[in-house]
Amino acid sequence: MLPRWELRAGENGGANVGPTKRGKGTKWMVLVDGAGTPLGAYLDSASPAEVRLLDATLDTIAVTRPHRPGRPRKRPERLIADRGYDSNAARALLVRRGIEPIIPARANNQRATPQDGRKLRRYRRRWIVERTIGWLGNFRRLTVRYDRLMDTYGGFFHLACALITLRKVLK
Repeated sequence: MLPRWELRAGENGGANVGPTKRGKGTKWMVLVDGAGTPLGAYLDSASPAEVRLLDATLDTIAVTRPHRPGRPRKRPERLIADRGYDSNAARALLVRRGIEPIIPARANNQRATPQDGRKLRRYRRRWIVERTIGWLGNFRRLTVRYDRLMDTYGGFFHLACALITLRKVLK
């Protein structure tokens, strides 16, 4: 007779929970359109930098075209990101995918790709992404992670994204 704790080693906090400055957590990566509707979402541990999760987050986009049947659209025209994504490798990744990067350079990045100031004016619309993340924060089940399994937590996260999308569509 074996005790239950010997059959499966327990993890503190569950899968994809990483250390942060305030404890442990899960990082929400959300791509939205101009109105704040979630187009793609990715969850991972809070430990890795956001720029390392960019490629996996871009792979979650699949937007159907209402006027044309067929293959869904997989890439946006441009990506507005904050200074956390300022990396020459990230910019090169976006250019290779055919996406125009709108990322302000950090003060200490001497080799930052020069961007036209007119294009950086679009960075003012960054608040739309923050508003969508705030809407996701209204779902208490996501804010306080009670679920140990990432599948369960991810299911509720995608359900919250679907509810936000339904609210936008039904208005």
